[in-house]
Amino acid sequence: MSNMYARIRRDFANDKPGGKLCAERLLKIRDRLEPLRKRKCDSSLLLATWNIRDFDSNKFGFGPRRTESFYYIAEIISAFDLVAIQEVNRDLSALRRVMAILGREWDYIATDTTEGSGGNSERMAFVYNTEKVWFRKIAGEIVLPDGQQIVARKKVKTPKDQPAGTPATTEDKQLQFARSPFLVAFQSGWFHFSLCTAHLYYGAASGAALDQRIEEIKALVKFFARRQDEASKQERDSLGAVENYIVLGDFNVVSPEHETMKALKSNGFVVPPAIDGKKVRKLGDHFYDQIAVRVKDDRFEVLGGGIVHIFDDVFTDDDLPLYADALPKNDLEADATAKATTPAAIYKKWRTFQMSDHHPLWIEIATDFSTQYLTAIARGEKDTPKTPG
Repeated sequence: MSNMYARIRRDFANDKPGGKLCAERLLKIRDRLEPLRKRKCDSSLLLATWNIRDFDSNKFGFGPRRTESFYYIAEIISAFDLVAIQEVNRDLSALRRVMAILGREWDYIATDTTEGSGGNSERMAFVYNTEKVWFRKIAGEIVLPDGQQIVARKKVKTPKDQPAGTPATTEDKQLQFARSPFLVAFQSGWFHFSLCTAHLYYGAASGAALDQRIEEIKALVKFFARRQDEASKQERDSLGAVENYIVLGDFNVVSPEHETMKALKSNGFVVPPAIDGKKVRKLGDHFYDQIAVRVKDDRFEVLGGGIVHIFDDVFTDDDLPLYADALPKNDLEADATAKATTPAAIYKKWRTFQMSDHHPLWIEIATDFSTQYLTAIARGEKDTPKTPG
């Protein structure tokens, strides 16, 4: 079923030029994504991760999202079967607005917000097409047990009775994740898997904060590796196979060679070759968003992967004159090094609050194992893969 485009006439009833522009840009997105949409079939799953920037609080003062932006976001999501979304805000109105455009065959599962300064009151969510993916009734936020918590070096507040100028001290603290990763069990076709989305700690580009980021990544993959290797009887299928794990999201990976990537690729997790390293990145693209797998099913196969560059057709570099009146007068950014000072720079920052400062990363996974199943029966083999359902 197509997206609910009938809403465009209603949503732009008082802005006919805006509705015309939205329709024109949707057609451009559809044309560009047509090769991806053609990959949709009964025998594979299109899985993506997308950090949709500040979705949708306007706490940074760049103005709320425009009506057209929700249509563009929905159009991109609809090219996939299952999308992990990070930076969903406490108010779910924006997500629900996108869901209404996607249509009735789409559903979502979201976390509660993570409290504390590191959590930013963010949620994480899975948006999925119920005709291709079904929820296996297991979901939860990851809480690290004793002995597996993140060790981070933190400053200790100087007691008031100490003389002025007393140097600050530090100590190691045992921490949970700044934003709790979210695990949900899904099935698509014959493929059973537990999917964990994460938006891990950034902190700073160096020092103790970077060390904490690396430790978060290590803790996450170690947790799932141990869980998979020591899976309980209840987590095994009828043939004794343990659960398959996929982690995806914003890991704040610095580069393919950096310690952050080495941490993600530890404990048996691998990034599928189709999206590994710089293969699908343009010059200047960051490496924050990743998908890594630890799969016990020897039938598992990644058929392809890529990135959708979201400003190829909407809010393009040439569109500044169209949106000049919508831009804030000044950038309220506190960090002077990140403050936009020219109209062009303000526009390029503003558009990331309309779409995102991240691009969707995706892989295609084979999900039809019927040939292997029937071949095993024809050969008289006793141990055959479990039928779906």
